[in-house]
Amino acid sequence: MTDYRVVDAMTRQVIYLPAETTLDEAARVMRDADIGDVVVTDGASLAGILTDRDIVIRAVAENADVTAITIGSVITREVVMIEQFCTAGDAASLMRERGIRRILVCDHDRKLVGIVSLGDLAMQLDPTSALGEISQL
Repeated sequence: MTDYRVVDAMTRQVIYLPAETTLDEAARVMRDADIGDVVVTDGASLAGILTDRDIVIRAVAENADVTAITIGSVITREVVMIEQFCTAGDAASLMRERGIRRILVCDHDRKLVGIVSLGDLAMQLDPTSALGEISQL
C-alpha cells in the first residue's frame, strides 16, 4: 500500500460551487459530472465540502425544500486535507482516524489539486476487491 501516492489515486477534476447554490442545483451538477462531492466556496475562501450523503442526511431526510435551501447550510465545514505525495496508506489511516470517506488533496503550497475518496484508494490498491469493483460502477 505504501508504494502508491495519493496523487496516483486522486480525482483531479474538482468542481467548485458557491455556498448560495441551492441543493437541487448542486445535486444536478453532481449527477451530470458523475461525482459524489463538490467543494463549496464563500467568495474566494473554501467554506467546506458537500457530499451526496450530506444532501440525504441533512436535507432530504429532514424534509427540507431542496429548491430553497442552500448548500452552505448543509455542508461539512471541517475539511481534511492531505499532501498529494503522501502515501495511500497515510490517506487510508487518516480516513479511518477521522471516520471520513473523502479527503481534499493539496500541493506543497496547500493549493487544492484534487480529492481522494475511499473508492479511489480501493480502485488503485486492489481493483478486484469488493470495494474496488463497486467503485468502478
